[in-house]
Amino acid sequence: MRTSKPIAVATNDSPQSQAAVQWAASRAAKAGLPLSILYVVDDRWLAEPIPWTGELLEKGEQLVETAAGRVRGTLPVEVTTKVLEGGIAGSLRKYSTQVSMLVVGSGAPHLGGSLRDRALQVAAAAKCPVAVIGITEAEGGQGVVVGVDGSEEATQAVAFAAAEADREGQELTVVYAIWEPDKWVDSGALTGTLSQRIEDEEQVVLSETISGLREDYPDLVVHKILDTEKEPAAALVKAAAGAQLLVVGSRGRGGFKRLLLGSTAHAVLTHLPCPTVITPIHHV
Repeated sequence: MRTSKPIAVATNDSPQSQAAVQWAASRAAKAGLPLSILYVVDDRWLAEPIPWTGELLEKGEQLVETAAGRVRGTLPVEVTTKVLEGGIAGSLRKYSTQVSMLVVGSGAPHLGGSLRDRALQVAAAAKCPVAVIGITEAEGGQGVVVGVDGSEEATQAVAFAAAEADREGQELTVVYAIWEPDKWVDSGALTGTLSQRIEDEEQVVLSETISGLREDYPDLVVHKILDTEKEPAAALVKAAAGAQLLVVGSRGRGGFKRLLLGSTAHAVLTHLPCPTVITPIHHV
């Protein structure tokens, strides 16, 4: 479904944020959508306004205008800027209702922790798809990869990924990773026949997940991967190495042998193989 809502990108002028701004600007220009560059002044720790609150806001304005200046004149896209106040994840969550996609940088190790936590918080809270961009992705990635687990949420992720691949003229790879419990294998309870039956059943799940794609996108080339040897995040990171885009649902159905997309999304964001989109859950 075509949208007129802008693409928004949050920046703090780190290398990851600068890469995110460029990625968002290129996407907005290609889609013919406006671009909104955001900065959040985190004032939650302030009990009341203090003399240099205004200075923080002014610095924020300068930062987003600097980011906008790197885009204006280089791409055919309308650029606006905005400084938000409040908690970063909460502020971006509220703003996400106004945009078609929110783009953030992947973050970097920081003081024994990781600023990637911010990217994860935003991806978990946003009401629109969230693209997380690192600084190591080379231009010219090929193919769109999506992780599935047979859940309604994963089906929605496939729909987003298929539309993306078709629009970009890319091939789509659908990855379903399951793994056999070690205690069953070790005890010998999981026989070769039962193991094959489980794999056959999961092939059916994988096929059902993509069953409508041929009708919707008759020219789209779709590859299926059923990985029974790796955990979901590892399978996705491997499959998406060198890809143009990886798509993962914000969380999945869970349960025995199912991808826990909450934990999978977290793991993927800490080992980002390429630009990665986390799709939100829309209950239907």
